[in-house]
Amino acid sequence: MGAVVGDFEVHVQADAELVKAVVGGERRAFAELVRRYERAVRGVALSVLGDSHAAEDVAQDCFVIAYEKLAELRKPEAFGYWVLKIARREAISRGRLRVKMASLEESKIAAAQDCDGQLDEGLQEVLTAVMKLPRHERQVVMLKYFNEQSIRGISKMTGRAMGTVSKQLSRAHKRLRGILKRTEL
Repeated sequence: MGAVVGDFEVHVQADAELVKAVVGGERRAFAELVRRYERAVRGVALSVLGDSHAAEDVAQDCFVIAYEKLAELRKPEAFGYWVLKIARREAISRGRLRVKMASLEESKIAAAQDCDGQLDEGLQEVLTAVMKLPRHERQVVMLKYFNEQSIRGISKMTGRAMGTVSKQLSRAHKRLRGILKRTEL
């Protein structure tokens, strides 16, 4: 569809057209969808997490998930609603994992002060789950949560791109959720 702004005709594609173009192999169309919704996605993540850095990570993960699952979207015109729903779900999930990891950190401090050095059962479960991760994911999780390194710091330490480190953390979070869900059953 076209609109005239001043002396220029501006072509604005509907979300549904862009989704169909992406599914058809036109990657640049996805960049337009990201541009349209990135602020809203970050806003949803920020409202759930209350941390702008974590919200940025969730937004990045959200668009990766959306891109990977775009062909499954039944109503392309509902892309905006769908991507915001993904963002909310990912932010809630990330928040739960952050709570568990924070508990592990608190326990690590308490264990250092405790004479027997034992972790409580729940935190031992989280640590056991971390140890089940593939080596590269375990490494970034340990650096992030046990050594309190930033993604940039992990990138420098490992020689991996920041996007790669982000994606490895995202995959590790997803894997940890699955491992911990199986242990709860």
